[in-house]
Amino acid sequence: MASTINRQSALIFVMVAMSSSDNVIGDDELRTIGGIVESLPVFEGVDRDALVASAQDCVSMLEPEEGLDAVLGLVKQALSPPLRETAYALACEVAAADGRLEQEELRLLEMIRDELELDRLHAAAIERTVRARYTRA
Repeated sequence: MASTINRQSALIFVMVAMSSSDNVIGDDELRTIGGIVESLPVFEGVDRDALVASAQDCVSMLEPEEGLDAVLGLVKQALSPPLRETAYALACEVAAADGRLEQEELRLLEMIRDELELDRLHAAAIERTVRARYTRA
């Protein structure tokens, strides 16, 4: 498996890890990931097949017991501090996609925050923004 990844793969890794945190990658989450890849400038000009391969690599890496730690380590290594905030925002988007947050998802968000060494106020602002975007009533 890869010992380093590029920034686009790192963002894919975070979204795939978040999506699979409850052991089910749902349609809402897949649509959200697809929409993010289609709309964010960081993914402009990136080969779609390479992104699919990155997602498959991430799923494979998550299988062993220590897989999540390995994935998060690669993500941290690949991303600059501003893109670490982007990664957290994308994780929050994927977590919110199905309209409910499970305990596993909340725990993974905490792990991502800690591993990426995000400022708590910045993380709270990101969380609040995503919550506002996904509020239905």
